[in-house]
Amino acid sequence: ITYVHFLHAFWINQPAEPFHKGDNVNSNAKTYTFRELASATKNFKQECLIGEGGFGRVFKGTLQGGEIVAVKQLDRSGTQGNQEFLVEVSKLTLLKHQNLVNLIGYCADGDQRILVYEYMPMGCLNDHLLDLKEDKKPLGWLSRMKIALGAANGLEYLHETANPPIIYRDLKGTNILLDKDFNPRLSDYGLAKLAGGGSKTNMSPMMMGTGYCAPEFEKNGEHTLKSDVYCFGIVLLELITGRRAVDTTRPANEQNLVAWAAYIAPCCGADLP
Repeated sequence: ITYVHFLHAFWINQPAEPFHKGDNVNSNAKTYTFRELASATKNFKQECLIGEGGFGRVFKGTLQGGEIVAVKQLDRSGTQGNQEFLVEVSKLTLLKHQNLVNLIGYCADGDQRILVYEYMPMGCLNDHLLDLKEDKKPLGWLSRMKIALGAANGLEYLHETANPPIIYRDLKGTNILLDKDFNPRLSDYGLAKLAGGGSKTNMSPMMMGTGYCAPEFEKNGEHTLKSDVYCFGIVLLELITGRRAVDTTRPANEQNLVAWAAYIAPCCGADLP
C-alpha cells in the first residue's frame, strides 16, 4: 500500500515525455504477401511461435532485409477475426504513442489476416515478474515503477487522446511487452472494438475467471473505460506483490489477489472502499 502512494507521488512529479511523429512509429502500414510472411516465419513453424491468445497466434519472423518482427496470424474460424483485422489496419496507423506496440504492416491474401508488429526482445511483463526462470533476477522497484508509469501513459492515450476512445478490454501482464530498455508497450489494443462516442461495449468471455474482470463486467457482461482502469489496478497489485491475479496453488483465502489485498490492507494501515 505504501508503494502505491510512492508510485502516485513519483507519477505526478514526472514531466510528460514528448512524442515526435518519427519516434519508432510508422504512419502508414506496409502490405506483405502471405509468401513473404511464411518465409519470414519458416512457414509458421512451431519453433517460431512466441505467443497465442484469443485472436490468434504470434510468431517471431525475420524479413528479407533482416528486420525481426512479430507476426500475428489472426484466427480464421469466423467473421469476427476479419472484422477485427479491418479495424486494426484502418485505425491502428492513426495511433502514435511511445507506449504502444507499433504496427508495421499487414497481409490480406485470400482468407489470411495477418498483422506485422515491431518485435519486443524482452518479452512480456509476466516473463520477468510471475514466470521467472532460474537464471533471471526479479524486477527492481525502479523498473516496476517505470513499467507501471509507461503502461498508465499508454492506457491514458487510448482513453483520452484516441478519437474515438478505445476500450482496451484485455489489459494484463502478458499484453504489456518490453523493449530492450524495459520500456513497456501495450499490445493487442487494436483487437478491441472502438468505443464510438460511448462508454460501454460487449466483450467475449475470455477474461472470465482470470482475476482481471471488473465487478460490473461480471455482473452485466459490459466493459467500460473504468473497467480498463480496474484491470490496470490488478496489474499494479501484481507489480507490487509479485503474485498472480488468481493463483490456485495458494491457500483458498489467498488465491484471489484483490480479495487477499483487501484483507491485509487494514494491517498495513490502509483503508479500502
